[in-house]
Amino acid sequence: MIQTPLVNDASLTVKDGYAILRFERDDLRNALTGTTLIDDLCSTLDWANANKAISCLIITGAGKAFSSGGNVKDMRDKQGMFGGTPAEISESYRNGIQRISRAMHSAEIVTIAAVNGAAVGAGFDLCSMSDLRIGCEHTRFGETFINLGIIPGDGGAWFLQRLVGYQRAAELTFSGRIIDSAEALSMGLLLECVAAEDLMATAERYAASYASKPPQALRLSKRLMKAAQRQELGDFLDVCADVQAQCHHTADHQRALDAFLNKTIAKFEGN
Repeated sequence: MIQTPLVNDASLTVKDGYAILRFERDDLRNALTGTTLIDDLCSTLDWANANKAISCLIITGAGKAFSSGGNVKDMRDKQGMFGGTPAEISESYRNGIQRISRAMHSAEIVTIAAVNGAAVGAGFDLCSMSDLRIGCEHTRFGETFINLGIIPGDGGAWFLQRLVGYQRAAELTFSGRIIDSAEALSMGLLLECVAAEDLMATAERYAASYASKPPQALRLSKRLMKAAQRQELGDFLDVCADVQAQCHHTADHQRALDAFLNKTIAKFEGN
C-alpha cells in the first residue's frame, strides 16, 4: 500500500482506479504561486506514478477559478519566487513553477483537467499539459503573460503549439486575450464542453473508463504516444515491437482475450 500524499492547499480523493485533485485556494483564485499547490500537484503525480492501482488523475479547482496561475500581487511586490536578482528569479522558476511542467510531461497516468472556471497564465498552461480537457460554460482560457510584460516561464509555449498548432498558439500568446469555452472547443483545446453541473461527472466517466482498462497497457500506451512526438518512424516502430512483445506475455493480455472470446468482463490486475 502506497501512502496517499499529504496535500495542504488542495484535497485529494481516491476512487476505484483514479483520483481527483481539487485546488482549494478559491481566496487566491487557486494561484499556483504563493500557495503550496505546486508541491501538492507534484507530490500527487509522483504518488500516482508509483501507485499501480491508479490509472488516471483528474485536476480541478474549487470555487470560481480553475487557476489564475502566478500570483500577480506577489509579482508587483517582488515577493516569493518573483523577488531577488535575475539569477535568483531564474533559479526560482526552475525549482518552482517549472516542476509542474516536468511532472506533468513525465506523468505515466492519464491526466484530465476538469476546467471549472478561468484558467489563465500558468493555469492555462497546466490545462495544456493535461492529456484531456473537459470544460463548461464557465471555462475561460488565456495565455495572458504578454499583458504583464513577461513570457510563459513555465514552458507553456512548448505545450500550447503542440496542442493547437503554431499559428493558433502564436495568436493566443501574442494577443494575451481571453477565450470562452465555445472558442476553446472549436480550436480543439476542449474535448467536451458540458453544463457546469455535469462537469465532474463527465470527467469521472472518462477516468472510470480508463481505469477499467489493463493498467500496464494504458501506461505503456501513454508512454509510446509521448515518445512518438520526438522519434523518427523507424526508431518508433522498433520500440513498439519490443513493447508489444512484452504486452503479449502479460497476464492481463490473457485476461482480456478470455473476456473478449467468452463475452465477459475482465478484472485486470496490472500484471
